[in-house]
Amino acid sequence: MTIVFYCQHVLGLGHYMRSLAIVRALAPHRVVFVTGGPDVPAGLGPHVVHERLPVLSMDEDFSQMLVQGDIEVTKITRRERLLAILERERPDAFVVELYPFGRRAFEFELVPALQAIREGAFGRPRVLCSLRDILVEKADPEKYQGRVLKRLAEFFDGLLVHSDPALFPLEETFPRAREIAVPVEYTGFVVERPAPGARERVRAEMGLKDGDALIVASAGGGKVGSELLFAAVAAYPLLEISPEPRLEVFSGPFLDETVYKRLGADACPHAGIRVSRFAGNFPDLLAAADASLSLAGYNTTMNVLAAGVPALVWPFAQNREQSMRALRLQSMGALGVLEQADLEPARLARLVEALARRGRPEGGCPVRLDGAERAARLIVHGQRRL
Repeated sequence: MTIVFYCQHVLGLGHYMRSLAIVRALAPHRVVFVTGGPDVPAGLGPHVVHERLPVLSMDEDFSQMLVQGDIEVTKITRRERLLAILERERPDAFVVELYPFGRRAFEFELVPALQAIREGAFGRPRVLCSLRDILVEKADPEKYQGRVLKRLAEFFDGLLVHSDPALFPLEETFPRAREIAVPVEYTGFVVERPAPGARERVRAEMGLKDGDALIVASAGGGKVGSELLFAAVAAYPLLEISPEPRLEVFSGPFLDETVYKRLGADACPHAGIRVSRFAGNFPDLLAAADASLSLAGYNTTMNVLAAGVPALVWPFAQNREQSMRALRLQSMGALGVLEQADLEPARLARLVEALARRGRPEGGCPVRLDGAERAARLIVHGQRRL
């Protein structure tokens, strides 16, 4: 099969990395991965062709579209490029991440493509929406939900919800879910799992012995969340953990260069701290770690659960999504939630000490984490063949 998978990330890494996990799971089928956000240094796999549209992103308040050059020219170029890709590939399936539940600002390219598919311009590909667990709140929810229902009925053949309904049913953040006219399938959560034996291998590569503590602090894409990383670095010399722990800090590829250099300067006096932008083996590092500090985005949270690492998360306050996820998982005992006051260095140091002493949890993960594999089967075979 040939699958065209469209993903537009505008601020962080979450949408991209979740889509990438599904794209990787679709091997050996040929996947054309169409992206339109800032570049992400992540490997794709030999079965993947990466088609990058001219970059568009959003500011931290999601109020302004950011572009290099003329925005109208960029929109025209992107629209024509997407149509050309579909014409060239004539795919068996076209998967669209998030839209129509979000990315309304990108209807300038998506609606013409979806209309052309419905008119038979590129054969008869199945059109599927790939959707995360929690939707952000909208100013006019009735109008928003009506528009989503209309677009689903017009253009889509199915909806894949990357959630476990035992934790987050779609109805919780989309009350009119029962009115959706196309088949809805829950895949479970999508996550890249650590490789077998990752904990022992990574710790050996890092020269860590039994009893040595490894702490990982991360901020997703890096456009938001650097305050947590600065707090982790400031808390490091106050940690009462012996022998001296190792702190791996990952800023994300999109952190402003000036801020990244300042973070590195703060860490420089401490031999046990290393600051990097990105880790291609992040799930393996979490498996090797004794404690994790991070935001509460979909991907990092699921990475934490898959790795079984004791974790504290600091939800991004711009919308409800991260707080809802974090508090629900905290109520299940899966992780802890940081508040703003907890970023005070001495207080954070005590919390990290307690986290590292807790040890890795026993027992299985409380939610389904096979979403990438199940989504891939649904894309390839359709609902009735599972």
